[in-house]
Amino acid sequence: NFMVNSYTDEKSQHVYAVIDKSRVMQMPFEGLSLLDYAINASLVLSSVALIKEDKAGLITIAEKPGSVIAADRKPIQLNRILEVLYKEKTRYLETNMEALYTTIRGVIKQRSLVVFFTNYESLSALQRQLPFLKRIAKFHLLLVVFFENTELKAVSEQPAKNVEEIYIKTIAEKFANDKQLIVKELARHGIQSILSAPRNLTINTINRYLEIKANQRI
Repeated sequence: NFMVNSYTDEKSQHVYAVIDKSRVMQMPFEGLSLLDYAINASLVLSSVALIKEDKAGLITIAEKPGSVIAADRKPIQLNRILEVLYKEKTRYLETNMEALYTTIRGVIKQRSLVVFFTNYESLSALQRQLPFLKRIAKFHLLLVVFFENTELKAVSEQPAKNVEEIYIKTIAEKFANDKQLIVKELARHGIQSILSAPRNLTINTINRYLEIKANQRI
């Protein structure tokens, strides 16, 4: 039995949900904040990871490190993650990426899947964080998960009827285009990403996790 257990332990990968709870996650969509969507997706991801015999862990971050739960496979792990996430709220300052990098290096000792739930509205916002993302990606399989602005996307797809609507449509198209540029910029640096509508976040995250597992990429 010990042999089987240690084999399963060797085989089991570490999956960390890293949740940005800074002001970029306050935006509401359909009655929930982006943070709420990220929390829901993280809970389901942790649950599926544990079912798949992986070890699930959690890190939250804003202007300073928040909660840290080291990856584990114990039956109580999901409850621990649930308890912590239930109390999390968005904060009003920017994410301290240096603090996140230091926390990840200190807590995660082996190559792991790090799923970073955050949001970028512009390429320049990504570029400010990119040096830290690249450093994290050196040690771990980093998956950056951010949000489509579904309301702006809907505006960009509507026909414009007058000058004001043309102006609004042009701005909406620029924002939608910027999100695609962010995906490309991350890929250029070898970093995987998911750009998801808030309502599809959980299913998109789980599908990518299962795909990564199937391809044994971790």
